[in-house]
Amino acid sequence: MSVAYPAFACTEEALSFLEHNPDIEMFELFILDNNGVPRGKLLHRDELLAVYASGRPLPSTILGLTINGDDVENSGLVWDVGDIDCRAYPLSGSLQRMPWRQIPTAAVQVSMHPREGLPAAVADPRHLLVKVIDGLKADGYYPVMAAELEFYLLDQKRDSHGRPRPARDADGGRPSTTQVYGLRELEQIEPFLADLYGACKLQGIPARTAISEYAPGQVEITLEHRADALQAMDEAVRYKRLVKGVAHKHGMIACFMAKPFDDLAGTGLHMHVSLADAAGNNLFASEAGDGTPLLRQAVGGMLATLLDALLLFCPNANSYRRFQSNSYAPLAATWGVDNRTVSLRIPGGPAFSRHIEHRLCGADANPYLAAAAILAGIHRGIRERLDPGAPVEGNGYAQVGRRLPTDWLTTLRALEESAWAREAFGREFLGVYLAVKRVEYRQFMGEVGEQDWRWYLQQA
Repeated sequence: MSVAYPAFACTEEALSFLEHNPDIEMFELFILDNNGVPRGKLLHRDELLAVYASGRPLPSTILGLTINGDDVENSGLVWDVGDIDCRAYPLSGSLQRMPWRQIPTAAVQVSMHPREGLPAAVADPRHLLVKVIDGLKADGYYPVMAAELEFYLLDQKRDSHGRPRPARDADGGRPSTTQVYGLRELEQIEPFLADLYGACKLQGIPARTAISEYAPGQVEITLEHRADALQAMDEAVRYKRLVKGVAHKHGMIACFMAKPFDDLAGTGLHMHVSLADAAGNNLFASEAGDGTPLLRQAVGGMLATLLDALLLFCPNANSYRRFQSNSYAPLAATWGVDNRTVSLRIPGGPAFSRHIEHRLCGADANPYLAAAAILAGIHRGIRERLDPGAPVEGNGYAQVGRRLPTDWLTTLRALEESAWAREAFGREFLGVYLAVKRVEYRQFMGEVGEQDWRWYLQQA
């Protein structure tokens, strides 16, 4: 697997942190798996420097687990390699305090070493994004990205029927309705927002605008765009971990499921992307609303690869419940200018800010994998000079021709059969990822639950 050497941190970074944070007792070492689940270990203070000097051994299986933490034998990371230890190293800038923890604790994110981390390194989602970014940079394109993550704030205790429910607000009530863009809704979660923004500031995460979304307890907070797409996705990963931690401190669950309620809005991950030259100039900048020819080629590539990559944007069975008409979740391979009914939106604004908003991902997507798929699609569009066709005007839901598939198995097979994906992502990575998803699909379809009983127990 050809991948650039990651920006691992030097020991001096840890020494400086220990000097300036004498109260920190524990360190949460974590790596992000392909499902976007942080996994790792809790270390004592005197163990930290060794991690920076020589890495930390983690089992090969850690990057080949299902979302429920089960080993996947066909991943090639279990018995075939004896669950071998693979060495992971800290990422520069990731060592940060976790102010919501009772015991003074800091977090440090690690990634597999491209050589010492084998065989698990082939499945490290961050490496895949690095590979795709490096391919673009080799052709003179520097991706600029930002993430918008929606989530629900839920009560840690379910209702009498065992169903999740919105968390109580500051007045002690439980919201049953909401006003989109409502200010009172934000006031009611001010204690949570105060701690969240404080933690973001402490960790250097550029959290910006907070918005009350379309359902009770649903919130979106935007992250500032970054000239380094890898940095933007690192921050999105750490932000998601931070939101969950702060919510837990307040007696709530921060839920990033794509569709936690059948009758309420789904939660998305909107990705904003543009390309710059080596000097930082926006190559999509144009007074025209639909941008430059390069922007339109990028859109063409994203549309051409959308089905092949859909599993990376919508990785779980629940992801596909989000796709419903007039829901602000897109239904087809469409694009438009300042139009929220399409999959790929070109927002309005001044020429220098011209970019593409990718609206397909559920909030359950792994930011590294989603970004890798978006950028790989863009690269294909540029290399092949793909034409996206005319942009959609008006109601994109009413103009849908061929719809996107809305079931997990179809998208799993599309990725499995994609020659483009094998070239863009590599057979080794896809081998592990698809093995995990096949097992998850069989487990999900094999589980009998409440809906089966309600539909068929007496009627069948």
